[in-house]
Amino acid sequence: MAVKIRLARHGAKKRPYYRIVVADGRMPRDGRYIDLVGRYNPLSDPKTIDIDIEKVDAWVAKGAQPSNAVSHLIDIVKNGTPAPEKKRKLSKKAAAKASAGSDESTE
Repeated sequence: MAVKIRLARHGAKKRPYYRIVVADGRMPRDGRYIDLVGRYNPLSDPKTIDIDIEKVDAWVAKGAQPSNAVSHLIDIVKNGTPAPEKKRKLSKKAAAKASAGSDESTE
């Protein structure tokens, strides 16, 4: 059983509100979960992140894997600031366009 720590979407249409849950990886996104470890409201100003770090650490010690979004939220709660985002590599088309654009501007 692969246990994941992930976001479960609640709220209304166009008004998302997320619960941070520990769930079996085979369950649906909003389906049955094992434990509720936090909440995340992206629409409030500032964004509300409420995570029980002790519970998360306990589940990670047991082998649960946080999703990318949840690991980002955990970093924010632990460090106070988000981890730096990785630079995305340009696709071949975009890279060709960018290099062609820079060649024209130098002439």
